Amino acid sequence: MSSEIAIKVDNLSKCYQIYDKPQDRLKQSIYPRLQHLAGQQPKQYFREFWALRDVSFEIKKGETVGIIGRNGSGKSTLLQLICGTLNPTGGNIQTNGRIAALLELGSGFNPEFTGRENVYMNAAVLGLSKEEINTRFDDIVAFADIGDFIEQPVKTYSSGMMVRLAFAVIAHVDADILVVDEALAVGDAFFTQKCMLFLRSFMKTGTVLFVSHDTGSVRSLCTHGIWLEKGRILQEGPPKKICENYLEAFYEAQQGKSTTTRIKIEAIDHSIAHAKDQRQEFINASNLRNDIQLFEFNPEAPSFGKGEAQIVSVKFLDREGKPLAWVVGGEEVVLRIEALAHSNLNSPIIGFFVKDKLGQCLFGDNTYLSYMDSPVVCPGGQFLTADFLFQMPRLFAGNYSITVAIANGTQQNHIQHHWVHDAIIFKSESTSVASGLIGIPMNSIILKTMSS
Repeated sequence: MSSEIAIKVDNLSKCYQIYDKPQDRLKQSIYPRLQHLAGQQPKQYFREFWALRDVSFEIKKGETVGIIGRNGSGKSTLLQLICGTLNPTGGNIQTNGRIAALLELGSGFNPEFTGRENVYMNAAVLGLSKEEINTRFDDIVAFADIGDFIEQPVKTYSSGMMVRLAFAVIAHVDADILVVDEALAVGDAFFTQKCMLFLRSFMKTGTVLFVSHDTGSVRSLCTHGIWLEKGRILQEGPPKKICENYLEAFYEAQQGKSTTTRIKIEAIDHSIAHAKDQRQEFINASNLRNDIQLFEFNPEAPSFGKGEAQIVSVKFLDREGKPLAWVVGGEEVVLRIEALAHSNLNSPIIGFFVKDKLGQCLFGDNTYLSYMDSPVVCPGGQFLTADFLFQMPRLFAGNYSITVAIANGTQQNHIQHHWVHDAIIFKSESTSVASGLIGIPMNSIILKTMSS
């Protein structure tokens, strides 16, 4: 294996034997041997369940790879095989470097041992000497932040405390490869933030492989995505594309296949060639302005849905209803989304997300809460328009997009009729944003000294 490869998985398979009754396990251990000796065809008393089948991929050193997939797709089994806690039925795994893993909640802990004893045991398993553990113990305890519970048996810990201690250990063992299996989902917000800071720091030099149902984390953290489905790799590639396809498959699993029929709407003008330039009404002398260039709605953008309604137009307007070609961060704008109902909609919902170049959602909204008590009924063949009035936030320089959708039903239970990825692209050309994903225009910033 090349020294540039951290993990290499080649035709990996894992099969479990499923027994319908406990006595079948005993029969399987005795009868087939006797039947073989008697010259009979041995009978099988179990069913085969292939958790993984012929999975192959390579992860280079320094990559951060996210694995997504529905429950039962084989994600956790894959991580356990890579970490060596399970043996494969077939195939090979090669790793290059020390692996630290945070798998199932409480795995690797002895519930009768105290937190201190489990720290020494886990760190020793991961390759640290007692002297090294002594040196790092105080830092591990400080990172876990569980106070005097470090001297109590782990069986008295809450799930959050257990994750804190486990993550604190793997954060201090100088690992080359970090493997995390959805464990951070049970931590509180403060500890999750601490873990994310550590992960981002570790990603600068180490290799990370993690399982998550949070596609936002996969988009923001990962350089590569793998989608597992029924024990096989369905897709792998850029995280943004993998997450979009996974989302489409999720809706199709709930409501059936998407329609590919799209009606051309000739009456709607998508051009912004003569649209208004909002920069002309701003303080052009200011070097703090955020200039955002808007591009046309793309009716051919990737989309999915049942097709009983269709997004036909997305555009930015000023308060007077004039279309905009340029927007200034901090100014008031209207995002107008127009749709055509092909069938009767008794409770339509139109919404949007603004996303950065990684596909992370910055902000968004929909019409449901405003109209849940008095839904706007839209007969088939009529157009439906949703206007969202807001102040355009200031944005870092770079490319952004707006994903729009129309559904029918409630926030919790609805049919997705047309979801359009990246319906509009826009570009922040210049900015004064100092930090964060978006900037909020300050009414004033005052710095002054005061006498003691």
